[in-house]
Amino acid sequence: MSTVIETVGLSRHYGSGDTLVKALDAVDLRIEAGEFTAIVGPSGSGKSTLLQLIGGLDHPSEGEVHLAGQPISSYSGRQLSDFRRDHIGFIFQAYNLIPVLSAAENCEYIMLLQGIKADERQRRVATMLQQVGLAGREDRRPSQLSGGQQQRVAVARAMVSQPDIILADEPTANLDSQTGMDLLDMMVELNQRDGMTFVFSTHDPKIMERARRLVYLRDGVVEREERRD
Repeated sequence: MSTVIETVGLSRHYGSGDTLVKALDAVDLRIEAGEFTAIVGPSGSGKSTLLQLIGGLDHPSEGEVHLAGQPISSYSGRQLSDFRRDHIGFIFQAYNLIPVLSAAENCEYIMLLQGIKADERQRRVATMLQQVGLAGREDRRPSQLSGGQQQRVAVARAMVSQPDIILADEPTANLDSQTGMDLLDMMVELNQRDGMTFVFSTHDPKIMERARRLVYLRDGVVEREERRD
């Protein structure tokens, strides 16, 4: 398998002197194509910070992130934006849906930027929204959806463009137990069938049970790892 994500001495510090906080401290991590990995640890351990740095949404204080063998720092802003658009799907705790767009339009937006034809966009969106249990709510805007429904739209949006990598920050946090399990089973299927790489930050035992690799963070440092065949 090829390495799709690598961090080398990756650190993110806030403040200075007596107020210095090391949210992430010299993390070395390699993620291979097709992995289903969970980054776990207590609140404040650096899980979300690590995902944001991997996705190029924040800049490290020290160290480097390599995506598909290339250091992020070598990309121009446009190149990094294009790479994220074409290769990475993000699922955030805060949803980050566009409020003036419907559920279907939020899902379709990335594919529109990618230049995918309208009929293919609509087919994928209809299929994915049905899979996440939102059939019949395609035309509703985020304000017309519950928190759990908005999270399902966010999950659908991340996966509908069929990216190589999904970075998911507590993706089941706002979902009821059954919906969370259904979505996780769908992610496992995409991972096994299409080789999509998943990296989660999570407290959720359901994700931890399904993950084939667990990376434990504490105080910004990788404490240990577990692998499951």
